[in-house]
Amino acid sequence: MKNFELKDIPYGFFSKPIYLDSAFIVTAPEMPITAELLKAVGEWGFNELFSDGEPCETYSAEASQESAETFIGDRSTIGDLDKIQKAETFYASFQKYVKNLYAFLPVRNELDFKDIAEELKSVCDFVRDNRRFLMRTPWLTNPVQSENQLVSHTTRSTIIAIIIGCNLKLQNYRLIELGVAALLHEVGMIKLPQENYASKRALTEQERKLLYAHPILGYNILKSFDFPLVISLAALEHHERENGIGYPQRKTGDKISLYAKIIAVACSYEAILSSRPHKDAKDSHTGIMELLKNEGKQYDDTIVRALVYSLSIYPIGLYVLLSNGKKGQVVDVNPENPRFPIVEIFGELMTNGKNKTMRTSPAFSITRPLTPAEIKFKGEPVEKSG
Repeated sequence: MKNFELKDIPYGFFSKPIYLDSAFIVTAPEMPITAELLKAVGEWGFNELFSDGEPCETYSAEASQESAETFIGDRSTIGDLDKIQKAETFYASFQKYVKNLYAFLPVRNELDFKDIAEELKSVCDFVRDNRRFLMRTPWLTNPVQSENQLVSHTTRSTIIAIIIGCNLKLQNYRLIELGVAALLHEVGMIKLPQENYASKRALTEQERKLLYAHPILGYNILKSFDFPLVISLAALEHHERENGIGYPQRKTGDKISLYAKIIAVACSYEAILSSRPHKDAKDSHTGIMELLKNEGKQYDDTIVRALVYSLSIYPIGLYVLLSNGKKGQVVDVNPENPRFPIVEIFGELMTNGKNKTMRTSPAFSITRPLTPAEIKFKGEPVEKSG
């Protein structure tokens, strides 16, 4: 494919699809290249795009007929089972690491920043390269059914925090620091009776007061092991809120550290998707919408926006009902508009045998998320389209 400098791309159309990389398509031949699109791509940090086609003033259906199937077929590689299975294996391995870390810390009384940072380096690399596959794994699309809520919350929150950090273009060493901070933001919990964070019942008032102490306990633990201050502060401040209603110090706005702001959003999003003694799990679209409402201005708008642009209004992995009556799954974001992500349509195959994958739009939109009872695809008729 040929590369085209972003500043040199004219408004109009391309005769073939335009790519960000070997798999991520920016636009199809029938979709115009606009100033808004190029601005959005630039804001994502890209300076060039790739295509086998050439710029043209008008859309030609005849010229793009051959490329239309390529557009659909190439995008459907996102759904390759081997890549999702690889992501599942990674998640299971990382969750085991988290479980062992929290299980052995009270016994060994050891925490080594360099060792943990080295582990998180590989975690950050995998999350950066496989975000869209990770978000389609059962671990991140289904409500948590884990017996160890602390481990599952920590694992999922860490991955979500790293995804946000990637969108914010954090330098690699800062992304690793963020990952370490997210991994250890609940470390103070180990100083509390296990029933305070593992119980399936509602907490008593006394237990709730004890729970409010865990950020301070976590800060003290990390400082005792000589962790960098930015990581210790993230543990201390991850329950602070922009409007000052958080704890333990009721900090506001720019007095809260960046990592704590990111972890606050990641934790809150993960908590919405998880069952608790006092509430049922909600779907990821509901989670995104609740954060976007930002009632009381609890969260940093920049961080919430980074989450939305990383996952979409209808987040990656969500099963949805489409405006044409078909069922599908969100498989990637739309960098131009998070309201219209890319979906894989169930029940429709291309002539090459791959699931049909399309970008949603005002004319072809997502109606709503599917309920668990509606997520049944086996045995449904399959239509082939060209």
